[in-house]
Amino acid sequence: MTDPAIELKGISKSFGPVQANKDIAIRVMPGTIHGIIGENGAGKSTLMSILYGFYKADAGEIFIRGQKTEIPDSQAAIAAGIGMVFQHFKLVENFTVLENIVLGAEDSGLLKPSLGRARRELAELSKEYELNVEPDALIEEIGVGMQQRVEILKALYRRAEILILDEPTGVLTPSEADHLFRILENLRAEGKTIILITHKLREIMEITDTVSVMRRGEMTATVKTAETSPPELAELMVGRKVLLRVEKAPAQAGDVVLEVRNLSVTDDKGVQRLKGIDFDIRGGEILGIAGVAGNGQSELLEVLGGIRSATGTVRLKGQEIDLTGTQSDGRSRRARGIAHVPEDRQREGLIMDYHAWENVAFGYHHDSRYGSGIFMKNAAMKEDTAGKMERFDVRPPDPKLAAKNFSGGNQQKIVLAREIERSPELLLVGQPTRGVDIGAIEFIHEQIVALRDQGKAILLVSVELEEILALSDRIAVMFDGQIMGERLPEDTNETELGLLMAGVTDTDAPHDVSEIEANLAHAGHR
Repeated sequence: MTDPAIELKGISKSFGPVQANKDIAIRVMPGTIHGIIGENGAGKSTLMSILYGFYKADAGEIFIRGQKTEIPDSQAAIAAGIGMVFQHFKLVENFTVLENIVLGAEDSGLLKPSLGRARRELAELSKEYELNVEPDALIEEIGVGMQQRVEILKALYRRAEILILDEPTGVLTPSEADHLFRILENLRAEGKTIILITHKLREIMEITDTVSVMRRGEMTATVKTAETSPPELAELMVGRKVLLRVEKAPAQAGDVVLEVRNLSVTDDKGVQRLKGIDFDIRGGEILGIAGVAGNGQSELLEVLGGIRSATGTVRLKGQEIDLTGTQSDGRSRRARGIAHVPEDRQREGLIMDYHAWENVAFGYHHDSRYGSGIFMKNAAMKEDTAGKMERFDVRPPDPKLAAKNFSGGNQQKIVLAREIERSPELLLVGQPTRGVDIGAIEFIHEQIVALRDQGKAILLVSVELEEILALSDRIAVMFDGQIMGERLPEDTNETELGLLMAGVTDTDAPHDVSEIEANLAHAGHR
C-alpha cells in the first residue's frame, strides 16, 4: 500500500489550561485534497501549525511519506516538502511579488542572480498552474486574490509537495474562489497533496476527496466526501443539528431611518469611489449591498460610520448628518444611534493586544456605567463584558483574555456583542461571517434578524451572495461606485445578481461570457 503523504499520531497540545489538540490521529493520502473542518477554536489551525513547525506538540509523532519526521521549525517543514498559506498572508507589502517569493530562499549572497532565476521559474510555475501574477507589482497594489496566488507560488518555489491552506477563501470573492479551486485541481492532477482548512461546507463538497471533522480539540470523524452531506458534516462539527438556512418572518418595515442622497467620495489619489449613491432604509428591514469587493461598499460603510468624509446628504430619522469631516467621527455617530461592525475585525474592530473587556468598552467608554471623566470603572466593564460573552456564546468566556487569543469567530462575536447590544437605530455591518464557522454563522444571522425584528434598520455588506439572498429584505448591487439596480430576494437569483455585479443591467444589450468575465475581473481589481 502507498504510504500516507502525512500521518499524525497522538498529537496533543495545550496552552496553559486550554487543551487545543487532544490525541489527534489523521492520515492524508498523496495526490488528494483533504479537508479539515470544525468550529472556530476546534484546534484546526493549531494542528496545522504543529505540522508546519510553528508550534511544538506536547506529545505525538509526525510521519512524512512513511518516515518519522521531527519538525521543530518552519525551515524543517519546508525541507520536508511542506508549504503553508495562512489565513492572514505573510507578505511584505512594500516588496514586489518577485521579492516576496525569493525572500528567505535566496541561492547566493548576491540578490540579482536569485531574482533572475526566480523570475524564470516563476514564469514556468505561473503557466503550469494558472497562477498568473505580475512579478514586478508591489504587494500593496494588488488585490487579495492575487496576493493569495503569490503565497501559493512561494510554497511551490520552495519545492512544496504538501500544501496547507488555512481558510483560503475567507477574503476572496466568489469568482476568485472558483479560480482558486481550478488551481487546486491542477495541483492535485500534478500529484501534489493539499490540506484545506475551511468552514464552508459548499467548498468541502465541491473540491475535497476526504474530509476530517474536529470538535473541541478532538478528531471526531474522517469520511469520504462523496459519502457524506452538508447537514451530516454540520452536525458532526457542532454536535447538534444546524439550520443551513435563515429562518425569518416577512419584514414589517416602518418609517425611513436612513436617507442617502447623491453621496459621492473621491479618494486621496483623485479616484471617485462613490458616484451619486441614493437609497433609503426603513426601520425593521435589512438592505443588503452585493458586489465584488472594491466597488465602493467599503467607502460607503466608512462614510456612514464616520471614518471618511464625503459630499451629498445623509439623514438619520430626518436629521442631517455632517459629512465634511469636522464632525464626521465615530463618537458622534454612536451618539446618534449608529453602530458599526467593520469589514476587517482585526484592523478596525479590535485592538488585538488588549483584553476582551477593554475591546467591548472601546467607543463606548464615555458611557456613565463605565465611569466619568478620567475615572473608569474597570469592574463594571468586566462585568458587562462577561454578560455579553455569555449571551453571545463567546468561547472561552473570559473577559481578561486578549483579543488575539480568541478564534476568528469568537473575535467577531465580541465585536457584534459590543455593537448590537446597544440597540442602535441603524446597524452597519460589513462581512458579518467572514472566516466564521457554520455554528457561529447560524448564531450571527439570528442576532441580525432579531435586531431587525425589534424595528431597527440594518445595512448589510457581504461578498457572499448566499448570505445576501438569505438575510436581506431588499438587495442593492454596486459596481464601480454606483448602484446598478435593486431587487427583492424572492424575485432574483445569483445569476442575475452576478450580471449586475459585472455592470450588466436590464437595459444593456446582450453580453457574451468573455465580456462579462472581463467586467468581473475589472471589478475585482478596483
